[in-house]
Amino acid sequence: MLKIFTVEQAKQSILKRQPPDEFPVSQSMLDGIAKLFGQSLTPEQAVTRILTDVRTQGDAALKNWSQRLDNRSSETFRVPSEKLANALKSISSEQRAALELSSERVRRFHTHQPLNSWMMQEGDGTLGQLIRPIKRVGLYVPGGTAPLPSTVIMSAVPAQVAGVKEIVVVVPPNRATGEVADITLAACALVGIEEVYTLGGAQAIAALAYGTESIRAVDKIFGPGNLFVTLAKRQVFGVVGIDGLAGPTETMVIADDNSTPAWVAADLLAQAEHDVLASAILLTPSRKLADAVQLEVTHRVETLPRADILAQSLENRSGIVITRDIFEAAELANAYAPEHLCLSVAEPWMLSEKIEAAGGVFLGEHSFEALGDYVAGPSHVMPTNGTARFASPLNVWDFVHIVSLVALDRESASQLSKQAAVLARAEGLEAHAQAADERAAA
Repeated sequence: MLKIFTVEQAKQSILKRQPPDEFPVSQSMLDGIAKLFGQSLTPEQAVTRILTDVRTQGDAALKNWSQRLDNRSSETFRVPSEKLANALKSISSEQRAALELSSERVRRFHTHQPLNSWMMQEGDGTLGQLIRPIKRVGLYVPGGTAPLPSTVIMSAVPAQVAGVKEIVVVVPPNRATGEVADITLAACALVGIEEVYTLGGAQAIAALAYGTESIRAVDKIFGPGNLFVTLAKRQVFGVVGIDGLAGPTETMVIADDNSTPAWVAADLLAQAEHDVLASAILLTPSRKLADAVQLEVTHRVETLPRADILAQSLENRSGIVITRDIFEAAELANAYAPEHLCLSVAEPWMLSEKIEAAGGVFLGEHSFEALGDYVAGPSHVMPTNGTARFASPLNVWDFVHIVSLVALDRESASQLSKQAAVLARAEGLEAHAQAADERAAA
């Protein structure tokens, strides 16, 4: 059952953010860690152990942890090129057409993002910024319980648009088969990713960050994952760059009396089925709509294959909030800063002007969030857990770095050096000042 809350009740429950450094840990997870490691460890300690093993023992540690965690025994992790090609041939024509459409739309969208070096004349010198693609990146694509070929496209294509030359994909094997699903490998082949490894969890992050005998280290790691992947990314940050720390997925819908209850319910359930920690929240001033959506959700859950997951996510972190009007709903949305914000109202463009913090805004009932997951255009990798207050969806700027350019001639350097020397001495840095003095006198 999707509960109905007042605004004050919601602020103390489903709209109340957990501290970003606190991750929910069940007793069963702690028991599993203790059984695996032979002692009681927190998830952070377990991840540290794995990272240290891979950093110091390389491939031997990868094989050990892949066997213990994923029940996969193999001497090699890299997916052969012929297997990638065969995977693309094995999928249906409908699946291939859908992947091609997704890839084309994502590529076209990101090609419009400005990405240019620039220079300006300053006196007799030149200043500017050089935009350079990151040389080598690693993309983590979840796949332990369900294949996610869309994440391959949503991560790899922006990297290609940015000009990244070396793109590495790591995918955990399916726990039942021990292999990566053909549809995921097909997506890699379709967009031209040649370096793919059957590897998941904290050990995959360690391999990307530190490198092993068979896997070269990358410069930056991207992609969502489970708790252990997230903790591993946090611990290797500084050794490599990371895109961010992904939390459970979330969607928020603002709706009014003009909304279609069945569609609102469908959009909430589409997100809630991802994970037991996923959140799906409806904000509406209409009690009539709230009751209709609540009833619709109850009926639909019974017919969906992931009913157990839905029951937990709807109970724990989801609900319907009755607001004063849609403007109060917008205020609540800005404070919550959701990953996905759907404006299923009569005038979505008008309401969008009030939105200040969201990973993605979906305007109108026909611009629903599931389209964004697959074929709309923007990357579906978006900031979670309130980080949309300061973070952005994955985009081409994430795959480049800026190099400042300073090219001053002799006269300009001489004029500027006098002021530089003054500031250097104010900071007590005499060697700096003398370096400036010599240019000033030249």
